[in-house]
Amino acid sequence: MLVWICVDSKDDKNAKITKVIDANYWALVEFDGGVVKNTTFYNNREEYSDWVDFIIMKDKYESYMEFMEEGMMVLTVREEERIEEITEAFVFKELDEVGF
Repeated sequence: MLVWICVDSKDDKNAKITKVIDANYWALVEFDGGVVKNTTFYNNREEYSDWVDFIIMKDKYESYMEFMEEGMMVLTVREEERIEEITEAFVFKELDEVGF
């Protein structure tokens, strides 16, 4: 399972989530069996063209229709900021789903 997170740096320990429009990098987190297997950073989303299952956004007021049209589930964080906090919340289903 693959998950996008927009972040401010390529430091997988300290990178913080940003709004999509403010993203410096796109972190692509690969899960296998509920465990993070790999995190790859891209300068923009277009650098990776295969299927991605989820995008985790900073808040529900961001524009998310583009991602839904591509078949991604859209989730938002509550108070989580760093990748590790976000991925842990993802595993434990503690993120909010965005919908119509």
